[in-house]
Amino acid sequence: MVSKDHCVYVKRSIEGIMFLNLYIDDILLDGNKLKMIEATKKWLSSVFEMKDIGEVRYVLRVEIIRDRPKKLLGMSYEEYIKKVLERFRMHYFKLVDTLVEKGLTLILDQCPKTDNEKEAMNDVLYAGAVGGLNVCYVMYTT
Repeated sequence: MVSKDHCVYVKRSIEGIMFLNLYIDDILLDGNKLKMIEATKKWLSSVFEMKDIGEVRYVLRVEIIRDRPKKLLGMSYEEYIKKVLERFRMHYFKLVDTLVEKGLTLILDQCPKTDNEKEAMNDVLYAGAVGGLNVCYVMYTT
């Protein structure tokens, strides 16, 4: 088991490495030796009732991209980002270099202070959208 994650299990051997990832009632097996994965699937299906749906294309709205000839594996957050933008009704916005003027300095005095000002900020969707996209950035960079 990976420390601090009770849903990721690792099997290391001379043959290779394999990860068993649990998410609710789904299992995702990945590793560098197909033989290990096949043996694990065979054992799991002898112990549990399960259905093999084949290679994964999406995990938690993240697309898995493979280029086997080049031995590359990647992830695309395009669909996740689209869903976040749609949720906050920002999917029709146009791209810009920056949302604020260059060189602008923001200071604490500009934050809402009164209860009325804070209440008004609850209707501003921008902060929630940025938070959702930051989750994507954190997942991508770690």
